[in-house]
Amino acid sequence: MMETDLALKAASELSPLALFMAADIVVKAVMLGLLLASIWSWTIIIERSRRLSRLNREATSFEDWFWKAESLDGLYEPSSRANHPTARAFVAGMNEWRRSLPGGKAPIDRDGLRARLASSINVAIGRDIDDLSDRLNALATIGSVAPFVGLFGTVWGIMRSFASIAASQNTTLAVVAPGIAEALFATAIGLFAAIPAVIGYNRLLHRVNRLEARLSAFGEEYLNLLSRQLDGMAGR
Repeated sequence: MMETDLALKAASELSPLALFMAADIVVKAVMLGLLLASIWSWTIIIERSRRLSRLNREATSFEDWFWKAESLDGLYEPSSRANHPTARAFVAGMNEWRRSLPGGKAPIDRDGLRARLASSINVAIGRDIDDLSDRLNALATIGSVAPFVGLFGTVWGIMRSFASIAASQNTTLAVVAPGIAEALFATAIGLFAAIPAVIGYNRLLHRVNRLEARLSAFGEEYLNLLSRQLDGMAGR
């Protein structure tokens, strides 16, 4: 019975909360920083995952609408009010198309217009992809730095444990275990922050790249459509 009570007492002393409360100010700062980094990384992962899912749905809806439309001019007004990359790429192309085709019978520089259309569409796509990729660097940073920050907390905690051993001149497990445990707990928190960040970064980067490829494919098809209309303008 006494051994059971001692085991329960030891387990309570090695609980995460007890380990945090027993740690010194440096290790506590490391643990809190890693926990905040973990919360931040999960916030980015959830927000970007939801946003990418929404953008893909909107892209599918817009592409279906685009290919069923009778005229590009009829799509311009509703697309200019939409808030997703596919519509912005379409509007960018239409803006350049309208600016480059004024009224009258002036000759059209077809090659120059095609180049400007491609540039306008690609710039619009690039801006949206840069915006989506912006916070992914934070995940990469957390994933690469968090284990080392946790390791720093571990090294500091072990140094503190050795100092306690030297001061008490007692090397029994009961004296050593709490300090070693709180030191290793800092490493565990570092891994807890780093592993989801690395997985989230790789997964989100893959999804952003797929969306970029999808937008680029739409931009090419859209540019081909405008190019065919341009070739059909006889006498200009």
